[in-house]
Amino acid sequence: MCIGTLPRDGAALAQILNTCYYDAVMLTKKKKRNAIADVQVHETDTGSPEVQVAILTKRINELASHLKKHAKDKHSRRGLLQMVANRRAHLKYLEKNNKRRYTALLKKLDLKR
Repeated sequence: MCIGTLPRDGAALAQILNTCYYDAVMLTKKKKRNAIADVQVHETDTGSPEVQVAILTKRINELASHLKKHAKDKHSRRGLLQMVANRRAHLKYLEKNNKRRYTALLKKLDLKR
């Protein structure tokens, strides 16, 4: 509903614009659930380094595509850099503690290191 005739009602217009922004930048519950399911260590795993890196990777990819359209969005760019640093720290921890899980995660998420 992002493209097309826009309503003249201010509240309806604001809701549409917020939805467009949410779809472009935010990670939906379904996408997050799929990212977790791909790398979780056990059935109820939501906090292992693998899961955290997978979620961060998904968020980074979505924000990077947003920044391709909106190159002057400096606040989002700063958030992206923080997420990249956070992901790097998680990967460093995983590499130090369990090299086998680290290499498996890199292959699974198609990350270079």
